[in-house]
Amino acid sequence: MKKSFVFLMTILCFAQGLYAQQQAGIYRKDLPDILIGPDISLHFISPEPIQYVDISTHAIAGDLPLKNVLRLKVIPDSAAYVGRSGGGAGIVTIVGESFIAQYNLRYIDNQSFAFPSQVNILPEHTRPLDVPGISLTSKEMQGFAMRILQEPAGKTLRKAKAFGLQARLNHVYTAGDHIFLDITYYNHSNLPYQVDEQRFKIEDKKITKATNVQSVEIKPVWQLYPNTSFKKQYRNIYVLKKVTFPGNKVLNIELTEKQISGRVLTLQLKYGDILEADAM
Repeated sequence: MKKSFVFLMTILCFAQGLYAQQQAGIYRKDLPDILIGPDISLHFISPEPIQYVDISTHAIAGDLPLKNVLRLKVIPDSAAYVGRSGGGAGIVTIVGESFIAQYNLRYIDNQSFAFPSQVNILPEHTRPLDVPGISLTSKEMQGFAMRILQEPAGKTLRKAKAFGLQARLNHVYTAGDHIFLDITYYNHSNLPYQVDEQRFKIEDKKITKATNVQSVEIKPVWQLYPNTSFKKQYRNIYVLKKVTFPGNKVLNIELTEKQISGRVLTLQLKYGDILEADAM
């Protein structure tokens, strides 16, 4: 009885190892087939910004007209070569912020054939992927930002006034190693404000004539809306990578108007504002 049990366990372990080996690889025959033809551009629509693309053949050219759109087209001089390969036009690999997807391209040299011009990358075509340096995807950041916008502005954490403008820091949140800043700008003048640029800089809290001004600029990794013009009110969510700075420095958020007016408004955040941030 004991020998039979040991023999059965050996078979189960062997079968499990064999199954794991079979699942370790993805084969071309298992990839989704996508048709591509002559004189037609094929667009892959990704739910996330595309980080990497590989096209296994030189007969097809590709580019990224938008962050989440991959455009493919058969090179005219290579169409005959692709046709002789039995319809197999190669494999396209698309890597997003959190997934990898692969498709088997099949070429048909028939302009009257119904070819797709757009392919949506569906969840069933993807495998999860841990991309270094990306802890939150753009889709996750957008989800957090929309949740923040649904909340009332509430108590103002920080505010600044100048030139008929006002800035208010509504909320500070953290998610993973990212900081979400909810800021509303008000224009109390009759002159529309056209945003030129917005800069985030860590600078000395007090500047004297005898000291050298040290400034470190930080670029937001994501923001909900692009910088634009506004007449009366403008609310946006900005996402920064986790940052630390000593108590004698502040985070200055500088909003600059396009010339000729050139109105500048600076909102100051202390490090304590970030330490007291709520978790998403």
